[in-house]
Amino acid sequence: MNKVTLGNIAVSALCYGTDLIGSRISEDDSHALLDVFADHGGTFIDTGNFYASWYPGCVGGESESTIGRWMAARGNRSEIVISTKLGFDYPGCDGGLSAAEITRECEKSLRRMQTDHIDVYYAHRDDFDTPLEETMEAFYGLVQAGKVRVLGASNLWLWRVAEANMLSSLRGFTPYSVIEQRYTYFRPRHGADFGPQIFITEDMKRFCAHHGITLIAYSILLQGAYTRADRPVPAQFAGPEADERMAALLSVAEETGATPNQVIIAWMRQSNPPVLPIIAGSRKEQILENIGALRITLTDAQMERLTRVGDPDVKQAWLR
Repeated sequence: MNKVTLGNIAVSALCYGTDLIGSRISEDDSHALLDVFADHGGTFIDTGNFYASWYPGCVGGESESTIGRWMAARGNRSEIVISTKLGFDYPGCDGGLSAAEITRECEKSLRRMQTDHIDVYYAHRDDFDTPLEETMEAFYGLVQAGKVRVLGASNLWLWRVAEANMLSSLRGFTPYSVIEQRYTYFRPRHGADFGPQIFITEDMKRFCAHHGITLIAYSILLQGAYTRADRPVPAQFAGPEADERMAALLSVAEETGATPNQVIIAWMRQSNPPVLPIIAGSRKEQILENIGALRITLTDAQMERLTRVGDPDVKQAWLR
């Protein structure tokens, strides 16, 4: 699997999301899925400290602990790039981004994953009750101590990332060099509500391209909504525009001989700026399908069609 760069770290072109490993997915099955990803060149694995506290019988930390045991059993920590996060509350953790919380949760994540450093450490949600300088100074302290290599922001508004990075520049702290947000091929309807999750916008793309910040996307395939009849298009996207984009997606999939999911992954990777997709999968076949997207190269015409279809600005131009 080819590599891309996050800050000063080389990672695989796809990231494996692990929110349900060690919880809904058993330990043995989780290790087998991680093996499939790694055996096909995958090195970048994404988790979070509170995964999967929402699942019955879980209290958080299950995903990190499962990854830690897998790396210990395989002896492959030096080959794997791990990203984890903090900010949400879960049993034994109040959440937030105070200096004390950042220090405490970092140590817990390190113990669970049986490692001495986190490659990419994300603020998983914003904390307006803690001064931004306190947050960024605490993150900087972890970088200085060698416990964190790269800082990322997930589910933060763009203006807050810009503010944090400006403050970091003035104070000599480590800035955010990665942004991980929700993203998919369908565009959200006006006023769509994703709760604490924030969708990648055109402004965010321009900001990241200008400042050399890597964009990473989660929930890219909408849990099968592009391919499964039993998974309707979520209400945040459903409507005439989604129908138009689905038609374009299916057309390009037929032209390329790829699956719609593979076309979406290829479209993200070839976008300007590129978006690094987080893939998920509870079965080996799903992971292999997603990895197969790396063999697909869309033409400029296909990229233009996929990107512009359903665009209201294009429609207005036609009307004029």
